[in-house]
Amino acid sequence: MSKVMIFDHPLIQHKVGIIRDENTDHKFFRELVSEIAMLMAYEVTRELPLEEVNVTTPICETTVKRLVGGSIAIIPILRAGLGMVDGMLSLIPNAKVGHVGLYRDPETAKPVAYYCKLPENVTTATCIVLDPMLATGGSAVAAVDFLKEQGAKNIKFMCIIAAPEGIEVLSKAHPDIDIYCAAKDDCLNDHKYIVPGLGDAGDRIFGTK
Repeated sequence: MSKVMIFDHPLIQHKVGIIRDENTDHKFFRELVSEIAMLMAYEVTRELPLEEVNVTTPICETTVKRLVGGSIAIIPILRAGLGMVDGMLSLIPNAKVGHVGLYRDPETAKPVAYYCKLPENVTTATCIVLDPMLATGGSAVAAVDFLKEQGAKNIKFMCIIAAPEGIEVLSKAHPDIDIYCAAKDDCLNDHKYIVPGLGDAGDRIFGTK
């Protein structure tokens, strides 16, 4: 089964508490989602590959470590995943960014794909799939399915709020995928929204609520 990491850092938990509040406006909500993603990026990228290079300091020559070039691909699930990209790029500015466009059919609650564009390094990079909410798990599974079909071998999934149902679905479909989330909530309601959750993340990020 997948390794599931739930972040308990006070700064992350504080910001998650604010974005849950229905009175948080979309500008502040969007900023906080980006900040949470940036804080989570530290742990999600812990196992990125490094290489040794020689540099000259003001004192002498030495060997230092640097990220292997082209080793990271950030893949937001449209549209809500876009809100997490800038936070990730603030720490990993050289990462390539792809996009997977999915929406949830309101009748079936199943994901429907409408756009996919991936960077050329997807087969060798650590691919970090971004979506603020892991609810039913359908969109996450579909995105990972597509990445694997394109040759991706090292994939991580990162969200802010996860439902137990979504974690179970993604873990069973892709037990090799590590899941990172800032909060694991209680359940899904009859409309497949996470409880207590924070509502529709895409609407709240882009002000279309």
